[in-house]
Amino acid sequence: MAGVKWSRAVHHLSALADSCAEMAGRLSSIVSLRVTQLWAVGDVLGPPGELEHVTVALCVDLPMEQVACWTRPPGAEQWAYATRMTKNPILVWWRSAHAPVSNHRIDRPALIWDQGSGVIAETLAALRDGRGESVRSAAPSPAEMKVRLDEELAVSLAALRAASAAYEARRWSPGKLEPVADALWRASDGYLDVLAGNRETMNNR
Repeated sequence: MAGVKWSRAVHHLSALADSCAEMAGRLSSIVSLRVTQLWAVGDVLGPPGELEHVTVALCVDLPMEQVACWTRPPGAEQWAYATRMTKNPILVWWRSAHAPVSNHRIDRPALIWDQGSGVIAETLAALRDGRGESVRSAAPSPAEMKVRLDEELAVSLAALRAASAAYEARRWSPGKLEPVADALWRASDGYLDVLAGNRETMNNR
């Protein structure tokens, strides 16, 4: 698969920020999921170069329990299609706006858009120039990270149990099983990933 040129990667971030602003102005009856923040994550915060994809975190106005790690909250697919995000090489981590955005995978992200402040031009300019380090957020302390991952692990386990029960209930019923199976896979992957991150944090203390 062809890589993403640096200038194109920043363009995707800028376009997504504009889409976030546009979607925030739409009625909730039209688009139920409310995205409140857009963060740049990963390689796009480093020195300029070709990227495999652009990684972002999207914070949504839902409780943490409805946005377990690496799962998709209700309305995520509708929002993604409405913004044409699915047409671009963008990897999304969905996060709750009522919990810290960073964790063991989302390391010192940079805020690009906020529903209160709008598009943060300084961040986009820094990324365009390869100065992402200058706009990254502060890292949590080891103790804060441990508390954060403990909370995420509990939420992920509950999500895995719910997804497993939903799969069992639908397993032999008429209709497509793929959406339920995909949800179970995402919940399983998220739980295992947080579990590994939690153990690594404990070993590094």
